[in-house]
Amino acid sequence: MNADKAGSLHLRVLTPRRVLVDAEADEIQLPSLEGAIGILPGHAPLMVALGKGVLSYRRGSGEESFAVQGGQAQILSDKVMVFTEPSEDDPEPSSTR
Repeated sequence: MNADKAGSLHLRVLTPRRVLVDAEADEIQLPSLEGAIGILPGHAPLMVALGKGVLSYRRGSGEESFAVQGGQAQILSDKVMVFTEPSEDDPEPSSTR
């Protein structure tokens, strides 16, 4: 991680039908095929295949999460772009604040 890169990440989650999330985040958790991966600002560039699981992100003291059915994520030092299918059981992000 780049030590002088403080701040937040821009998270954009896209499904075939719409933009599900377009938000700033302090931390993002993704369900990769190899297990959960945590993303912080300044992360090294990475492409990752997603498995079934929960995608969550935190901004301040609030956290949002929702189930996904797989897909791909492009991770850059200041943004994360996710292409996925939402789970039919949980199509909308849920919030805990």
